[in-house]
Amino acid sequence: MTDAERLQALRAEILRHDRLYYVEARPEISDRDYDALWDELVALERAHPELVTPDSPTQRVGGQPLEGFAKVRHDPPMRSLDKTYAKGDLLQFDAFLRQQLPDAAWDYVVEPKIDGVSLSLLYRRGRLVRAATRGNGEVGDDVTANVRTIRSIPLSIPCEAPLVEVRGEVYMPRDGFAALNRAEEEAGHEPFANPRNAAAGSLKLLDPREVAKRPLDAVLYAAGALDGVAFATHTELMRAFAQWGLRTPPWRRLCLDIGQVLEAVDELEALRHTFPFEIDGAVVKVNQRGLYARLGSTAHAPRSARAYKYAPECAQTRLRAITVQVGRTGVLTPVAELDPVPLAGSVIARATLHNADYVRDKDIRVGDTVEISKHGDVIPAVDRVIPERRPAGAEPFALPARCPVCGGETERLEGEVATRCVNPECPAQRVGHLQLFVSRNALDIAAIGGRMAEALVQAGLVSHPLDLWSLDPAALADFRLVGDDGAERRFGKNAQEVAAALARARGLPLHRWLYALGLPGIGLAAARIVAAPFPSFSALLGDGALFRDVLDFYAATERKTDDRDLLTGEIAARAEALAKHGLILRDDPAKSFRKRFLLTIKPEMARVMARFVASDYARRLAERLAALGIDPKPAEAEAPTGGALAGKAFVITGTLSQPREAFERLIRQNGGTVQGAVSKKTTHLLAGANPGGSKWDKAQALGTPVLDEAAFLALLGAPPPAKPAAPAYVQDDLLGDLA
Repeated sequence: MTDAERLQALRAEILRHDRLYYVEARPEISDRDYDALWDELVALERAHPELVTPDSPTQRVGGQPLEGFAKVRHDPPMRSLDKTYAKGDLLQFDAFLRQQLPDAAWDYVVEPKIDGVSLSLLYRRGRLVRAATRGNGEVGDDVTANVRTIRSIPLSIPCEAPLVEVRGEVYMPRDGFAALNRAEEEAGHEPFANPRNAAAGSLKLLDPREVAKRPLDAVLYAAGALDGVAFATHTELMRAFAQWGLRTPPWRRLCLDIGQVLEAVDELEALRHTFPFEIDGAVVKVNQRGLYARLGSTAHAPRSARAYKYAPECAQTRLRAITVQVGRTGVLTPVAELDPVPLAGSVIARATLHNADYVRDKDIRVGDTVEISKHGDVIPAVDRVIPERRPAGAEPFALPARCPVCGGETERLEGEVATRCVNPECPAQRVGHLQLFVSRNALDIAAIGGRMAEALVQAGLVSHPLDLWSLDPAALADFRLVGDDGAERRFGKNAQEVAAALARARGLPLHRWLYALGLPGIGLAAARIVAAPFPSFSALLGDGALFRDVLDFYAATERKTDDRDLLTGEIAARAEALAKHGLILRDDPAKSFRKRFLLTIKPEMARVMARFVASDYARRLAERLAALGIDPKPAEAEAPTGGALAGKAFVITGTLSQPREAFERLIRQNGGTVQGAVSKKTTHLLAGANPGGSKWDKAQALGTPVLDEAAFLALLGAPPPAKPAAPAYVQDDLLGDLA
């Protein structure tokens, strides 16, 4: 079998397993076997980039950030449904149809009304070429790059019709929504109000790589434009969708008359909490598609269907107490302890209060009678207080000044809604610290994922990430881990992978180690800045004066209102000293002082680092690292004096053969600089496929030279990249859109 044939076979096999797992929920192979197929496909595509196709499973992971969303005109328009809250209105709907169609016979279909984001998928000759949001019904946003990351949406379907437009709903599953909100709160961000908001926000992110991390899914239940294929009934359409590998509504009832419709609506309501997604009603539609044109539509909705909305579920109960939990990243979360009350299929005794601002804004107090609901039918939350039932003497709530788990200090960073325990040794944070420590951007100990990290902490084998170097390899290989199926498995050969990764981690650059510590506000980019002035980790841990100098500089400049005071004396001297360490960027001397000296390290970053290096924890960390013989050094200089690109400033746009970060690193390593936007100081625009319009137009207006990837590599004396052949159907699709 040739490599091309093996590639084709691997893609077909992976797509089959994707359908079994994501659409039909009946996987045939283990995750490990699936990963083996995936790794083989990735390796072959790297060896043969000319054979990579847009519908390959590997193309789902998300490309470079988008400049914005292009507009898409819907033809026919994506109309919403007229809504009703009373069964009498459904009877009137049936009577209206009989009046409009006195000579016709029809039956009804009842399906769940999914509370998600409306979506249109356009397939040409079976290939997904465009995905768009509903927008205002006439015009929506092109979100193709983001939708390609949703695993349940096939990149191709077995239908050779010239055009098939599939319509449905993107949603966030209940469990995925709950996990996302936990992560948002742990990161100090405001949680999403409900799954629909979470899905909508995710779908409109400009970075497809971030969209790929969101737990999005989709259900397809309608057709728009069709060319070369037709369906007599809605049930026939749904059967075709299922055969094509599209996920259709998991519940459907064919009803012969309106009486059966009313029964189906009640049946569905009783099941509303059993679906993996949130539903807010039932959709009742005429089954015979040939009648749709006769019935027509209003300006907003088709006359052939109605949405019957269910009443929202809520309950009232008494708030007995407010306790405070400490999450894996140290976030303090207030929790309402309630008198137990039945709600949406379960008995609720606790509900999240999110953060101190949430409690303050809703004026929630112990002893209050409160109204609760399940956000997304998942997360119990307090929605409002019943003020007339407040007991006398109820006091406003305040978070404790110190961590309720370890007694350590707490802090709320600027721009965050969360209050955190800042003690890095807090027992509540051990699992979270270990998971960050072993993550890809930190020390990349891939064999220790989330579940293994939790198991090691629970077993008492790891209380601090550096304990990993003390684990006995044989004992780690014998460690038992409980899988999804409840069966125990030996860690086995994974122990060897851990040992190899720990050995590699010793040589990782300083900024990766800093990031791995999980200090508040010190992400990967901040860690690079913080690490820059220091020759080693021990040097950083041994001297916090530089971070105090930064704080003093900020304080001094804030006290001065006249630039003339800033240009002379101690402040100017301090600025020059910080500039030597790379913590201030010199700009145009003609500018004012505040614009001429730009701090690359923010005051909150300096505050966190100053406190860290002065702490007993940092002293103990330094001792342990010294005992292990580990003293990380900075990464090799990325901007040496001279170099092929010295004095050149680049802006990058479009899709290149490697991730954008790789080209940024090449530029810096060869003496150049990278800018975020085209300006008069930009010397070159490096443009890949589908370049951003704003950057391209600005470069053209300024006369900035534009380089493709081959010309850029020629500057470095490197060979041009292999150019994959453009599939013929791409050109056909573009011509079709223009026509």
